[in-house]
Amino acid sequence: MKNIGQGASGKKEKEKQKAQNKQAKERKKEERKTHSSKGKSLEDMFAYVDENGNLSDVPPDPSKKVEISLEDIQLGAAKQVEANPADAFRTGTITFFNDAKGYGFISDEKNRASVFVHINQLSEPIKERDKVTFEVEMGPKGMNAVRVKKIK
Repeated sequence: MKNIGQGASGKKEKEKQKAQNKQAKERKKEERKTHSSKGKSLEDMFAYVDENGNLSDVPPDPSKKVEISLEDIQLGAAKQVEANPADAFRTGTITFFNDAKGYGFISDEKNRASVFVHINQLSEPIKERDKVTFEVEMGPKGMNAVRVKKIK
């Protein structure tokens, strides 16, 4: 007799659980319908960009519109300004030079910039703290010293 009673109560529990699951499913369905973006108008889905570049729900103010000419827009890398040939001949001091690797740096006396120098650009052997004259050329990674000569 115990088995029959337990089976009946288990069946009622299962039916009760099914009914609760069905109600929960219906509630979730209704929530999705109320929070869904389907059926919204096109204007409700628009996002605008204001004059500062921030997203906004309202259209930008036409009085704050700024006109930009096509010539002001730069595409790609900046153009290199041609150096004045008179400025190409400079003097400086060797701040670092590695004979084994064949390169070093010169401190330009005019602007204290550090300029790369390769051993192939030397007219004679140099060492650190030597005074030199040189010309500069734009290389792939920046300014390079060329035609480097030691000042006696």
